Amino acid sequence: MAVTFTLNGQQRRYSGDPRTSLMDALRCDFRLTGTKDVCGEGFCGACLVHIDGVPKVSCLLPIGAVEGADVTTIEGVGDLGTLNPVQQAFEDFDVVQCGMCFPGMVMTLSHFLQDNPRPSRDEVKSALVGNICRCTGYERIIDAVMSLHNSAEGRK
Repeated sequence: MAVTFTLNGQQRRYSGDPRTSLMDALRCDFRLTGTKDVCGEGFCGACLVHIDGVPKVSCLLPIGAVEGADVTTIEGVGDLGTLNPVQQAFEDFDVVQCGMCFPGMVMTLSHFLQDNPRPSRDEVKSALVGNICRCTGYERIIDAVMSLHNSAEGRK
């Protein structure tokens, strides 16, 4: 069975077992390794992608479920020349340590900030509940997100 979907703005086709996890197909078949394989059980958030604009864990989702969907991975939200605002804030605040949680956090927070561009610290903490980081302690991550609001205020 072939699965056709949009991947980072391009029409793509997967010909293989539709029960293959989306994460495995992204990493192995499409060579998009930004989606991280950490827990494989859906609770760490490292494999988050956007499916039709909504964050979903890709390790538990069979690729057959994305037929006709719009899938965006970390590779689709920015690039080295043009980082998205969350990526840039993470860079500015030196957030990344091992890097395993980074893509999922960017995907979570990018979606969260679309709906809530002026969050409180507590709202950012709540938004990160599904993302586990063992390196940073979260404070620099939250500071980075809060800086987006502060820098927007400064431009007014």
